[in-house]
Amino acid sequence: MPVEPFWRAKRLEEMTADEWESLCDGCAQCCRLKLEDVDSGEIGVTDVVCELLDRRSCRCTHYPERHALVPDCIEIDAASVPRLRWLPETCAYRLVAEGRDLPSWHHLVCGDRDAVHRAGRSVRGQVQSERHVHPGDLETRIVRWIGVPPNRS
Repeated sequence: MPVEPFWRAKRLEEMTADEWESLCDGCAQCCRLKLEDVDSGEIGVTDVVCELLDRRSCRCTHYPERHALVPDCIEIDAASVPRLRWLPETCAYRLVAEGRDLPSWHHLVCGDRDAVHRAGRSVRGQVQSERHVHPGDLETRIVRWIGVPPNRS
């Protein structure tokens, strides 16, 4: 009898640290800078990413020490996933929390870590590092393609 994959058999809070980390599809959308409107609570997600993100690999260059280096780096854990409204529809953490399956391009399904990029679901080629953007310009950098590939005309 085939064994059910861990993401179908377990809830987020039941996963081991290795299982949890392997769920990340490498889209790096969580590394995009976000702005919250203090009046409405609406969250605007920009096309600007954390200075620690390698925009080619879509991986953090200092992952183990990211919270010390970037104090406002958001910790994504089983308890926070339902509250993080800006997580893309395709985020594996969100999908598992909602009882849905992973997409066909997810590396745990297809075995290819670059499939997320070919599917247009990552930030690769779509973002600028915060190193090169004036903080006062962030409001003008809000984009609406979260969870949906940008128009690549």
